[in-house]
Amino acid sequence: MTFETLVFYAFATVLVVAAALVVTTRNPVHAALWLVLSFFSAAGLWLLLRAEFLALALVLVYVGAVMVLFLFVVMMLDVNFDKLRERFRSYIPVAATVGVLVLVEMALVLLGGYFGEGAPPPAPAGAGYSNTKVLGAQIYTDYAYPFEIAAMVLLVAIIAAIALTHRHRRATKYQNPAEQVRVRRSDRLRILDIPVEKRDGS
Repeated sequence: MTFETLVFYAFATVLVVAAALVVTTRNPVHAALWLVLSFFSAAGLWLLLRAEFLALALVLVYVGAVMVLFLFVVMMLDVNFDKLRERFRSYIPVAATVGVLVLVEMALVLLGGYFGEGAPPPAPAGAGYSNTKVLGAQIYTDYAYPFEIAAMVLLVAIIAAIALTHRHRRATKYQNPAEQVRVRRSDRLRILDIPVEKRDGS
């Protein structure tokens, strides 16, 4: 078994375990940490396949975007931050485990070039070969229609998320500036003519 095969099995095992923990854990903070670990493991697999652009895109785009999305979800769900601060120390073991595994995976990828058996396969088009260029050409030529369909699905999902966020809620009070401008005195003020009472014997 070569070193590259060993690294592949290590990444695959970590990825499967982290993905299972994302689904099974009840704590949203722990789920986000395991999700980050699964993304890093998938990026390591992409690096083993010599798809550097996809690995970097997975780390930069998905890890950053998912963490930002998680923060928005926490704010929208009105999570009690006092309870989260009280249990802050309980997050340290999970965060430390995720951090150590990410560092180990990065070390395995970097050391794979030094201790790997044999040289990497030559590039198909010589020294000027770029997998990013080939990926772009494949997406916008052979897979143009699936790419456009995926873009439309994502657009519909964004519009649906905005519509669900800005739906009319009964408990929320709204102001209509047009109605406030058209208001009249008779709508806000009513003058009552109350007769003065007279006391007996006066």
